[in-house]
Amino acid sequence: MALTRPAPGRAVEVGTVRRWAMLGATTLAQAASAVAVHGPAFLIPALVARSGLTLAQAGLVAAAPVLGTMLTLVAWGAVVDRHGERLVLLAGLAGTAVASVAGVLAPGTTTLALALFLAGAAAASANAASGRVIVGWFPPERRGLAMGIRQMAQPVGVGVAAVSMAVVADAHGVTAALWVPTATAALGLVLVAAVVIDPPRPVRRQQASDSPYRSDRYLPRIHGVSMLLVVPQFVVWTYALVWLVSERGWSAGAAGVLVALTQVAGALGRIGVGQLSDVVGSRMRPLRWVAVAAVVTMAALGLTAGLGWGVAVVVLVVASTVTVADNGLAFTAVAERAGPFWSGRALGLQNTGQFLVAACVPPVAGLVATHAGYAVVFGLAAVFAALALPLVPVRDERDLS
Repeated sequence: MALTRPAPGRAVEVGTVRRWAMLGATTLAQAASAVAVHGPAFLIPALVARSGLTLAQAGLVAAAPVLGTMLTLVAWGAVVDRHGERLVLLAGLAGTAVASVAGVLAPGTTTLALALFLAGAAAASANAASGRVIVGWFPPERRGLAMGIRQMAQPVGVGVAAVSMAVVADAHGVTAALWVPTATAALGLVLVAAVVIDPPRPVRRQQASDSPYRSDRYLPRIHGVSMLLVVPQFVVWTYALVWLVSERGWSAGAAGVLVALTQVAGALGRIGVGQLSDVVGSRMRPLRWVAVAAVVTMAALGLTAGLGWGVAVVVLVVASTVTVADNGLAFTAVAERAGPFWSGRALGLQNTGQFLVAACVPPVAGLVATHAGYAVVFGLAAVFAALALPLVPVRDERDLS
């Protein structure tokens, strides 16, 4: 089968094996993006020890790819809307690999930060394009499950970066560790080139300026829900290990193992709620259920942590699983409602809002924890989840069929 973009309105058939192969390739592409964007955070100890940077300076270098991603998400989405998913994935993965190699060759810290920024900017391509491939090739009754699998890519990518880049950087230096995102991006590039086909689109009957944001508030409400639910997610992601070590007396190694296991649980939870949305024929009802569960678990975590109960560790594991489960549901719903000519930009806006909130959570939560304690931070995160509940647009959802 030719790997060119199908003409608008042309019927294209792919077999079940090919469809799932495209899911695997785009999931790997998203995981490679996560390695490039979040992996440099695991280089901070080596940057401080080997490059003589302060902790703050090393943190700025590690944040460069996140900034690059945040600034280019909508632009990549616009390119997807105009030129298709396959081209964007290939260009983005190639750019990620090249920029990572530039980081290996960088002669100084400033050029390293610039290379990481460019790698993050290129890696942002996978966020919109990979989701669009899934929505385009999977029928509505399978999209929730397929998108849940795709959403595993972020925690898997972060886990790969944690166990590889940190170890390589400690043993051989920062530049050697940058071969990890180079290799993952290159592997993703090969697989995308081998199996991914642009899904067919209907003939365009409306102008590109006919934005789905004009018809109702469905998409903005989903964006708002996702931004609010990012708060408990990143509170747990950022401070679970620190809380276990400083408040519960765990060793760093034991705490790290538990946090890694919660990442796996969170990934499986995304698949589970995706499948649930297929079964019930709705994205918004399960999204509201997840928001309710986030309120309950974060409030319970705040209470049990404040009382010093040992069961708080169990609640932490449950909260870590629940608070990441909404991502795939919201992502799928945005792509479905925005349609084939606007979903790239809509998904870019979806991710940009989440990145903006995620960037604010660690410093603000850290300030609150310093003055009021972790129990208060966990409890306040439950408040943000509660604010998301009335925004979930259950009544405005259309029939998935």
